[in-house]
Amino acid sequence: MSAEIVVHGDSALLAEAVAARLLTRLIDAQAARGVASLVLTGGGTASAVYRAVRASPARDAVDWSRVDLWWGDERFLTAGHPDRNETQAREALLDAIPLDPTRVHPMPASDGRDGDDPETAATRYTEELAAAARPGHQRLPHFDLMLLGVGEDGHIASVFPEFPTGYETRPVAAVRGSPKPPAVRITFTLPAINTAEEVWLIVSGHDKSQAVGLALAGAGSIQVPAAGVRGVVRTLWLLDLAAATAVPPRLRSLR
Repeated sequence: MSAEIVVHGDSALLAEAVAARLLTRLIDAQAARGVASLVLTGGGTASAVYRAVRASPARDAVDWSRVDLWWGDERFLTAGHPDRNETQAREALLDAIPLDPTRVHPMPASDGRDGDDPETAATRYTEELAAAARPGHQRLPHFDLMLLGVGEDGHIASVFPEFPTGYETRPVAAVRGSPKPPAVRITFTLPAINTAEEVWLIVSGHDKSQAVGLALAGAGSIQVPAAGVRGVVRTLWLLDLAAATAVPPRLRSLR
């Protein structure tokens, strides 16, 4: 299935547009299934989207008590550390909405029950996913939507170019020696990412433009992990103009 590409004028417009799309997607999922399942990402662009959701008048159209939240990757730091994706999401949005705590599934922290062993923590998150899996699906629950950022090097979640995680078949893996600090992380692998019904890659800034261009030009997923992302139903690239400079104009839908 080919990817869809939508370009917005700047990063602020991008965040507002993604927030509106996100609310609509959650409402539609709840109308169809009664619940919605969302996989969160980290980074500055994602935080801007979460803040826009928080400020949206449409926010209360979602029954947040029936939203399952997961994380696609996490910096393996102590609980509450400001660099953890969970911490940033809670500050930007989650602490302001009436979630059911039993439906919120953060990745383990380095001071949690697994101690400072990321492999054990990754295994436990895999087990948590399996416990929530649909009947007939032993490993993963249904994901209506997975949000991803893209790094300057083309990484997604914490799957970095030429790293062993690019070859992983397990749903969740530990990462050591990350080229982007902190060095130790936990991440969904590409096979797990590609089980989501929809995957949205949300990218802003000229520094990401070459990675976006390579991914959309058909680069290999080991060299450019973003090139290997394929949602089951939909793969949507949501870009600002700066991030889209290496995308051929004929492929863009400008909003």
